[in-house]
Amino acid sequence: MSKATSALSLREITKETAKPVLALKVAEGQENLVGDNGNSIALAHFEEKAWFRGIYAGDEPVGFMMLSIDREKPEFYLWRFMIAEAHQGKGYGKRAMELLMDYLRDELEAEELVLHVMDLPHSARAFYEALGFTWTGEVDGDELVMSRPL
Repeated sequence: MSKATSALSLREITKETAKPVLALKVAEGQENLVGDNGNSIALAHFEEKAWFRGIYAGDEPVGFMMLSIDREKPEFYLWRFMIAEAHQGKGYGKRAMELLMDYLRDELEAEELVLHVMDLPHSARAFYEALGFTWTGEVDGDELVMSRPL
């Protein structure tokens, strides 16, 4: 782990911190692979199971994640995940996912994390596979369902 990724944290997004997170954009060509942060945050306020955080390197926002957490089922679903274009390729995505999985396992006693990913040449499928996610065999629309034990 590099010094940069060791300083990575997941932080609650507040009225005071929302604007820089809303300004984060993915690389050209990735816009159709993940929802817009502003739309995601707005949607989260109407979904009781939504849990969302800014991904920070030190005090700088570098990404965003949102989950649907249903402790009764239990089901833990990664709904949105993005690292801004200027911060891709620095290990932030991998470290943010490690922090998330540690939190889910240690704090919420989650046993599995589920996500959907588009099966396209520039999608995040290889990224998730490198983190231990595997395709469940299920397809939802044009997305593959992947999961990983925690």
